Amino acid sequence: MGNFVFKLPDIGEGVVEGEVVQWHVSVGDSVSEDDPLVDVMTDKATVTIPSPESGVISSLSGGVGDMIAVGTTLLEIDTGGEVSASEGGGSDDVDKPAETTPAPVPAPVPIAAADPVPTPVPDPVPTAAAAPAPKAPSQPATGRVLASPAVRKRARENDVDLSAVRGSGPAGRIRHADLDAFIAAGGAISGAPPIAYSVKRTEVTPVKVVGLRRKISEQMSLAKSRIPHFSYFEEVDITELESLRQILNSTKDETQPKLTYLPFIMLALGKIMPEHPECNAHFDDEGGVVLRQGAVNLGIATQTERGLYVPVVKHVEAMDIWNAASEMQRVSGSARDGTASLDELTGSTFTITSLGREGGLGATPIINHPEVSILGVHKAREMPVVKDGKIVIRRVMNLSSAFDHRVVDGADGASLIQHLKRMLETPALIFM
Repeated sequence: MGNFVFKLPDIGEGVVEGEVVQWHVSVGDSVSEDDPLVDVMTDKATVTIPSPESGVISSLSGGVGDMIAVGTTLLEIDTGGEVSASEGGGSDDVDKPAETTPAPVPAPVPIAAADPVPTPVPDPVPTAAAAPAPKAPSQPATGRVLASPAVRKRARENDVDLSAVRGSGPAGRIRHADLDAFIAAGGAISGAPPIAYSVKRTEVTPVKVVGLRRKISEQMSLAKSRIPHFSYFEEVDITELESLRQILNSTKDETQPKLTYLPFIMLALGKIMPEHPECNAHFDDEGGVVLRQGAVNLGIATQTERGLYVPVVKHVEAMDIWNAASEMQRVSGSARDGTASLDELTGSTFTITSLGREGGLGATPIINHPEVSILGVHKAREMPVVKDGKIVIRRVMNLSSAFDHRVVDGADGASLIQHLKRMLETPALIFM
């Protein structure tokens, strides 16, 4: 028998350590060469490290959330034969560097330090025992409920179906104490199907904050602790925009994407940002410098099964409506399937967040540091409004925004949103 000692390889780009976010194997598992062993997250990427050998896992080093330095033992594999030092070393060589280069690591999925990004997050494993399943009422085999006349009378007065009550007396006889406990737990209405209300849920499930969720936590804490936010809300009548959207969608060709509201908002922002340069910027608060950006690179917050991504549509100022829609769909799709490149996840100058059908009426979005502005888009709905002295039905959308009050004054933030409102309410302005 021989043990192959596998150490965390050099992932590249100056990475010196990585966080274990998910093990794909356990001690005793059989693995073949190139089978996935572990997901490791660094400041730059999340990689799945494959097995360099076939055999049985004999030991693992580090749990989920632990930081492992490059060159530190990750695991040992019992290869079932003699293993020379050149093959990774035996069990006595655990602390000696392997003399061979580990199997090549697949290309990493890039991760932006300033933006929430994709990475597999392990399902939480409850450590507390789950509440036991409710037991059926204990009744005699005949199906007849055993209870005294006094208990039956009390049950009728409280509209309790005794067949749903678990009796603690001999042969399942229901006592006053059983009835009291049942009523205190919620009881059951006579004639309704028996429902067990008597089980109280007291379990506590600890979920370790690792991987993507840890990155999001760090980024949100940084943004909220450093940036003094101020929020601004507005509602926009998009009735005319909706008419234009319907016309464009009905006349588009098969190569053009279906238009939502976001491409119109993107184009409008690209057009008006030169008049609001303080809102399209990064703030280097360490150096005390505001970096106003000429390019309008819009981060599009995208929720996926693996967490929140912010892929970037770059140079919106140079796009038409179809380019903007196509590029937004492309980078969002890459984020959802985990193939987004580092370039697609970095470089945003302004972020848009939209919850779509779950959009609600308002929110206080957190600025994506080091940006200074963010726009929240809410669902459109038909509402009665007063127009020219008459009550009419119009299509209305709410906008929520937040600005870094250190470098964006309240009047400047409000001016940007009011300018955007004019563009969306008279959509021809977007294309002039």
